[in-house]
Amino acid sequence: MKQTGTGSGLTDRQGAVLEQALRLLVDGGEKALTTAGVARAASCSKESLYKWFGDRDGLLSAMIAFQASKVRTLDVSAEALDEASLRAHLVAFAKDLLDVLAGDVSLALNRLAIGQASREGSKLGRLLEERGRRQIGRRAGALLEAGRKAGLLAFGDAEEAYGALYGLVVSDWHLRMLLGEDPRGLQKNFGRRAERAVDAFLTLYGGKA
Repeated sequence: MKQTGTGSGLTDRQGAVLEQALRLLVDGGEKALTTAGVARAASCSKESLYKWFGDRDGLLSAMIAFQASKVRTLDVSAEALDEASLRAHLVAFAKDLLDVLAGDVSLALNRLAIGQASREGSKLGRLLEERGRRQIGRRAGALLEAGRKAGLLAFGDAEEAYGALYGLVVSDWHLRMLLGEDPRGLQKNFGRRAERAVDAFLTLYGGKA
C-alpha cells in the first residue's frame, strides 16, 4: 500500500516555502501574499519562487494543492481490502478531511475565495475547486473504486458516492466555522464524527462481498 498526499511531487524545501506562504496568508491576508514577502519569509530568492511555481496564480495553485495533499489516502488494491480495512481507511480519510478543513489555513483560503467571488477575474474560487476539492476527491474516489471492485461497496456513479461521503463527513459544520464559530469546540468530536459518517456511508453504499 502506498500513502498519497502531504506534498506529493514537491521537495522538502518547496514544501517549507509553501508552508511559509500559507502562514503569510493566514496572518496578513491577501495583501501579505507577495513574491517578495514569501521570499523574505522563506529565506529564498524571488527567482527560485518563479522557477518553482511561476507567477502569483501558480503560487496560489501550488499552495492549495499542498494544503489539499494533507488529506491523506492510501493507494490500495481491491485484493488488499476487507470490510474492516476499508472502514479504517475511510475513517482515517474522514478524520484528515475534518482536521484540514478546520485548520486556520483552509478557513483563511475559503474566506478569501468567498470575499473575491463577485470580483471580476478572480481565480481563487476556481483554484480551490480544481486544485483542492477535486484533487482530494480523485484520491478518495480511487479508494471507493477499490472498495467496489472488492465487492464491499455498491454504487453506479463514483462522483455521486464521493459527494455523499463528503456531505456526511462535513455536514454544516464547515459553514459554521467560516461564519466565525470557534473550531475548538468541534474538533474534540472529529474522531467520533468521522466514524459515524463512515458508518452511515457504508449503510448506504455497502455491498455484499
